[in-house]
Amino acid sequence: MTEYLEIAAAISLFIGGFFTLVGSIGLLKVDTPMSRLHAPTKASTLGVGALLLGSMLAAFARGEGSLHQVLILAFLFVTAPITANFIAKVHLHGRTSQKSPPPPPTGGQWATYDTPQDETRKPVEGN
Repeated sequence: MTEYLEIAAAISLFIGGFFTLVGSIGLLKVDTPMSRLHAPTKASTLGVGALLLGSMLAAFARGEGSLHQVLILAFLFVTAPITANFIAKVHLHGRTSQKSPPPPPTGGQWATYDTPQDETRKPVEGN
């Protein structure tokens, strides 16, 4: 039984390393910040999740158990999408180049992004 657990742990560690490597390469290769969000939040989260799963399987094969790894895995899966959402909001609102903090939201619509109308993009009237 322990041999099967060790084999499953080795496969999980290999898969985790592969996903982490793909996420790191994707972070370096992709040019735009919005496209860059996909690599670390998806591939690296799956990679670290598989690495933690392999670590849990290896510990279980040795007869040891750890609640810490389960808590780390749960915390990772909860915080990675929230972090990506905040990075996307900062990019959409264009606050990365300003040195002063952004003004407080007005009207309670802080989560939406309204694009300003200019002369080149006028709203299309109904037919």
